[in-house]
Amino acid sequence: MNCKSLLAVSILLTFVAPAVAAPQVGKASRYCNPLPIVSSAGGSAAGDVTVIREQGKYYMYCTGGGAWVCDDMLNWTFHRVANVPVAPHVVRYKGSFYMCGNDSPLYKADHPLGPFTSLGPWKDTPDVAGGWNGAFDVDLFVDDDNQPYLYYSGKGVSGIYVVPLDPNDLTRFAGRPRRLFGFNPDHVWERYGQMNEYLDVAWIEGPWMQKYNGMYYLQYSASGTQWKTYASGYYTARSPLGPFEYAPNNPLLRRTDGIVTGPAHGCVVEGPDGKLWQFYTIVFSNPPGGRRVGMDRICFDRNGNMMVRITDTPQWAPGAVSDPNRGDSGSIPLSINKLRAMNARSQFSSERLGHYAAYAVDNSNGTWWEPEPNDAKPTLTIDLSPATRFDRVQLFTVDSVRLIFLPSRGRRYLGNTSSLQTAPGADRPVTNAYQYKVEVSLDGNEYSTVLDQTKNAATREIFFDEISPVECRFVRLSITNWPRTSPLGIIEFTVFGRPSRSLPAELPIPGMPR
Repeated sequence: MNCKSLLAVSILLTFVAPAVAAPQVGKASRYCNPLPIVSSAGGSAAGDVTVIREQGKYYMYCTGGGAWVCDDMLNWTFHRVANVPVAPHVVRYKGSFYMCGNDSPLYKADHPLGPFTSLGPWKDTPDVAGGWNGAFDVDLFVDDDNQPYLYYSGKGVSGIYVVPLDPNDLTRFAGRPRRLFGFNPDHVWERYGQMNEYLDVAWIEGPWMQKYNGMYYLQYSASGTQWKTYASGYYTARSPLGPFEYAPNNPLLRRTDGIVTGPAHGCVVEGPDGKLWQFYTIVFSNPPGGRRVGMDRICFDRNGNMMVRITDTPQWAPGAVSDPNRGDSGSIPLSINKLRAMNARSQFSSERLGHYAAYAVDNSNGTWWEPEPNDAKPTLTIDLSPATRFDRVQLFTVDSVRLIFLPSRGRRYLGNTSSLQTAPGADRPVTNAYQYKVEVSLDGNEYSTVLDQTKNAATREIFFDEISPVECRFVRLSITNWPRTSPLGIIEFTVFGRPSRSLPAELPIPGMPR
């Protein structure tokens, strides 16, 4: 081989990336919304989420106080942080970290976890205060030229504003606030109401500015967190001050059914895979106005339109796939409504009137299963393949489960509270954590344990657990211990996996091969 040929081979080897093996369930990491973030005294992941990346670590701040830290966007550890306001926003500027929020002063720290020291309120003056009515849902954005801007909500239908800040004192305006856009009743998704039925009422809030490929993407939220129609849209511009143009594919984030509903008011951050990720608030119907946190990949089409597919099934973790469009791991919910299916062999230990066991598998965040107070070991057995004697029995390969418990704090128990202490099992070790196990079976008689969380100590209400893929027909959930501050409630138990194979029916179906 001559020198020219060797050079050509060398160039080819340099620029052709090695093939990346496709991730496999059970081997590559996944996540599932809502994110299973640990709650703790002094902090709650109650939406209005901001995530920043600093020296390879991620810092998450939410309404509810505190902060969470991780390096993979999967395993978040809680840290106490003082002075975290409602709808917190944190940004790094000139080597320091600035935090602000609703009706709060501007804080400054040398580290993302503080301590944060107050710099006092925004020093606006009458001659530059047009449109300024206080800090609400603020977003501090630093452009590539190091010029800082403050984006904020004007409350109600007034819309989103921006004002440049003094680079030497972020508490001072460097110009007059400018209104960028307001409520447009022609944008039906912005309207108030569970069906967006209000013609002239809305709440425009939650701005977030993201610059990508020279374009400025300004996200905002409507119609309010009391509705499942809570959603996010965006405008684009070639300058941080506008003019801004309404994106043609709005709304950006919207979903009104299933487990993940009302996605809005979030942020954008670069993941460990170098791709952009969207974090957002999730609005639950139960408890009313209850909020959680979700995340999903961001994609852009050839015209530069931003896109996010909201998910509530297991997705590949950051870095598992290079193409954002291939983030779905392929596992689907297998347990929805299986307790109410005809001929189901599903079982449950007990249920309270109005909070039926079937509500644990109805794919809704507004209902819950509540066992009887004297149920010492609540169990729920799901027949994944309800079948008559004429139907083929479908077997499934189960690979993960999601479990969402009803928050105990702040609940009002209308029953006899003394029964919580006298019920069988109340003498078990006191715990603030939910503990359980999952078993599977092919025939409904012999079970094997595939997940053991009976010693769990993590104080969270949402769990996503991977299971070594196993074929089965029946899945049994056993709750072994839980906080006794209020009755046990399970909003949803979801079994994920894929169909594997079928077994012959007990009796032949005319015209059908066995």
